[in-house]
Amino acid sequence: MGWAGAQGRLAAGLLVNLAASICIVFLNKWLYVRLGFPNLSLTLVHFAVTWLGLYLCQALGAFAPKSLRPRQVLPLALSFCGFVVFTNLSLQSNTVGTYQLAKAMTTPVIVLIQSLAYGKTFPLRIKLTLLPITLGVFLNSYYDVKFSLLGMVFAALGVLVTSLYQVWVGAKQHELQVNSMQLLYYQAPMSSAMLFCIIPFFEPVFGEGGVFGPWTISAVIMVLLSGIIAFMVNLSIYWIIGNTSPVTCLDTTCLDISSSASPSWEGASYLRIHCL
Repeated sequence: MGWAGAQGRLAAGLLVNLAASICIVFLNKWLYVRLGFPNLSLTLVHFAVTWLGLYLCQALGAFAPKSLRPRQVLPLALSFCGFVVFTNLSLQSNTVGTYQLAKAMTTPVIVLIQSLAYGKTFPLRIKLTLLPITLGVFLNSYYDVKFSLLGMVFAALGVLVTSLYQVWVGAKQHELQVNSMQLLYYQAPMSSAMLFCIIPFFEPVFGEGGVFGPWTISAVIMVLLSGIIAFMVNLSIYWIIGNTSPVTCLDTTCLDISSSASPSWEGASYLRIHCL
């Protein structure tokens, strides 16, 4: 019964992450394209809502915060900022199909990092599945009718930082002996503070196009909804990695890609990839 219960919780966590990831891709793209909401400011909203959600969870007794030194969480906070910022910039600069397919490269990069930095070995069958993924991403990028060099740079940086982030999430949970909520509870406000300091250098804060600009009530509601979904994505990612591995988390990403890469926002060709 215990094993069945654990498998049930894992399946529920994977489904939550899958559904939330698909929703946030299209919602964020809509906010960028239709409303012109600033990218970094939306990321800050995600961080703030994530921390607020965790604060409410600990106030309700869902978990007990554990005392951690800032320097222990700093690398994770920096990579978290890069993870969200570069993936959002990639989504803003590329079609949804290209954005999702580029994310698939995170799996080979994670395998490479864990092999070189942590001495972890993977079965040959897993390594062989990385070849069609890499080839598919390359072909899609080469033949993309809306190819953007800047978008590809953002996508590549997003893949690298996301891979480091997801490897470190698992390593930090085991190193510091904390669960997903305890770690994210300290990391989210630290990342928010970092982003809050750099936003004025890249985006307007007040007035037209600024985070505190004259947005309609419906726009504010959609931004807050995006923050709530981001909270579900962030928490489920931590939980999945803490209970399985970064590669398992990326298997869920493959399902996300297969579900949402087609049709893309701009009506690009139907695309499908299947991860074994």
